[in-house]
Amino acid sequence: MTDAVQPFDIPVFVVVPPRVLLLDVAGPIEVLRKANLEQPTVRFTVTYIGPSATVGSSIGLAVTGVAALPECLPDSALVVIAGSTDVPMESSHRRDEQERADQAAIVAWLQRAIRPGIRLVSICSGALLAAEAGMLDGRECTTHHGCMEDLIRLAPTARVRDNRLYVEDGDRLTSAGITAGIDLMLHIVAEAAGHACALAVARYLVVYLRRGGSDPQLSPWLEGRNHIHPVIHRAQDAVVADPSRDWSVALLARLSGASPRNLSRLFNEQTGMSVTDFVNRMRVALAREMLAGSRLDMEAVAMRAGFGSARQLRRAWNRLNDGPPSTARSRLQLKAS
Repeated sequence: MTDAVQPFDIPVFVVVPPRVLLLDVAGPIEVLRKANLEQPTVRFTVTYIGPSATVGSSIGLAVTGVAALPECLPDSALVVIAGSTDVPMESSHRRDEQERADQAAIVAWLQRAIRPGIRLVSICSGALLAAEAGMLDGRECTTHHGCMEDLIRLAPTARVRDNRLYVEDGDRLTSAGITAGIDLMLHIVAEAAGHACALAVARYLVVYLRRGGSDPQLSPWLEGRNHIHPVIHRAQDAVVADPSRDWSVALLARLSGASPRNLSRLFNEQTGMSVTDFVNRMRVALAREMLAGSRLDMEAVAMRAGFGSARQLRRAWNRLNDGPPSTARSRLQLKAS
């Protein structure tokens, strides 16, 4: 009997500011909780940290049991800064002296604790604390649309992007308003634990995987997902779950609750590609994974990916990649090793 493989641990430290927006914490961390249950390879361990052991929240519920800000962080740490609200539920008083002191303590801690190799994630207005600490200087970033002017003021050298779900610039990841933190965390899970895990988590949360921004290095599985149209997401989810199936526009239309003509129109409007183009992109992505992780010959890869022949695979591949799949195999396997 062989020993069970120990999961790779990713320590996650969630910074809880005064007047924390609970959804900024609950949404992204629920993604991690479910990701831990979906697969055995990666384990996200979460610690809630802040200057005060108890803080008030946006909805008037106290958050307790918050650990002190640690003196140092492990090299593989993921630090998540939640956002806060100016006016909690059933309260109109201004920030008191303790709340201002706690915010200053978070900023000072970020300046001490964040070093190269540690990924810093901000949710919603959490970007303002990161900016005040100088963490976003010269970086591409985003935040809630209501905080854009404050972010520009606090990080004048940053390249602040609006109308983005999230932005990734090296080890700095920032998300837009509130629920966009779920999108960003799904992206992080997809990178760490695989797209299938992220898709399973998204389905559990009854949300859709959406591509965030225009970064060309994002997973091909998220191609054409930066929209919020439920009909198109239903069709895309069906294809992603089984790219090799014989997908027709009529079948996808039935599954998504639209007519074939309307599905085709919506697909072009929302994704910038046709239904057939999307199906072929997902099949090429599946073929890429098989080329990197198996010794199947090209004909077998093509058939398992849903193409009728290796020739069809090569045609679809060449529309999206420089060079044929045969020459990409050794490069992909080297990268995966």
